[in-house]
Amino acid sequence: MKNMKILSLHQWKQQQAKKTSSSRNKQVDQDVLRIIEQVQIQGDEALKQYTLQFDQVNLNSFEVTSDEWEKAIKKVNSTLLDALEIAAQNIQRYQSEMIEFDWSITPETGVKLGQQVTPLDRVGIYIPGGKASYPSTVLMDAIPAKVAGVKEIIITSPPNKNGEIDPVVLAAAKIAGVTKVYKVGGAQAIAALTYGTETIPSVDKIVGPGNIYVTRAKKWVYGDVAIDMIAGPSEICIFADSNAPVSYVAADLLSQAEHDEEATSICITNDRSYAKLLQEEVNRQIPLLERKEIIDASISQNGKIIICENNKEAIDTINQLAPEHLQLMTTDPEQISTKIKHAGAIFIGNYSSEPLGDYLAGPSHTLPTNGTAKFSSPLGVYDFIKKTSLIQYSKNKLEEAADTIITLAEAEGLTAHANAIRIRKENNHAQSIFKQKNQ
Repeated sequence: MKNMKILSLHQWKQQQAKKTSSSRNKQVDQDVLRIIEQVQIQGDEALKQYTLQFDQVNLNSFEVTSDEWEKAIKKVNSTLLDALEIAAQNIQRYQSEMIEFDWSITPETGVKLGQQVTPLDRVGIYIPGGKASYPSTVLMDAIPAKVAGVKEIIITSPPNKNGEIDPVVLAAAKIAGVTKVYKVGGAQAIAALTYGTETIPSVDKIVGPGNIYVTRAKKWVYGDVAIDMIAGPSEICIFADSNAPVSYVAADLLSQAEHDEEATSICITNDRSYAKLLQEEVNRQIPLLERKEIIDASISQNGKIIICENNKEAIDTINQLAPEHLQLMTTDPEQISTKIKHAGAIFIGNYSSEPLGDYLAGPSHTLPTNGTAKFSSPLGVYDFIKKTSLIQYSKNKLEEAADTIITLAEAEGLTAHANAIRIRKENNHAQSIFKQKNQ
């Protein structure tokens, strides 16, 4: 076991400056593009081949039947079902606050402007398999879509060796109002959701996390379909002063490290003695955890304790990082939270542990990573709607505005635009003269 690295702010900045993009993506992209092309050409047949190749299971059909669904749910114990229901209620309550409505204004007589809000018709949610089961992601991604009014919500997820989807995932899907579930994973699932196959319909938007192949596939199909974000490995940053319980901070750092070896766990503190205590506590807790091999690899590769001189340095560093999850475990967390510009989610105080957001509080845990919190937001109802502008002018108001529009159009050399207005203005003028002559 290697120690979690303790770095000065200067040392951390030097490390950041040396970072380069991974050449691994080039080979991944070649594989992903080949998979996408084959799914476009061969449809379900390509899905069968890739499912056999990557998941070691030979499927005759991909859709989870209603009978399979009901049998799976019966396997889930009542305590877990109750927990899923409670989480779903909290998520729905939070997401319902984001609902947007049509609106219109009449800034002056003869002019009506507005906005029409409509949900997407059909969305696809990717739910990972493999190293862990993610029923919480089903709730966090499907419920905002349901609240937004999406009629068809489809899940794809890789099957296990028995050709089945985790029963708890299916239970969560039923609670969240998912329409259909398909046993397909990887880049091939993203291709199927984008272009459609004989079995799987194409969707308007794909959301949900996945491995590097899923992520790169989403990147390549973007434009043919909407996506939520290009998500990287999970991240947590904790700003802790000497008053933060060191066992809490260590436990929260390790909670994210267990996602996978590429996850990043960072603590920022202004106390070097505290940093050393935290380093020791992390080492103490790792062997006690079930996923200790993954956690140890994550902490060894990506775990850091950064020493800042004061709160200003710490806040500036946090805003530079723009972390997915930020915990503020200081004596004045609420005040500090007002100075944070860039973070996917902020957890305020010693008792707002990050897993609270992962499972129960209500905000979606699908959050921007890799510094994209500087310009991106958590997944929410607004991701599943689109807005249409409404413009209505009366004949008189168009005539009043005509010369201005014509001037602007001609300045851009778009004379046909100008003509579309001029012809109405001249026609209105001609009609006016005609009426006067016949009065």
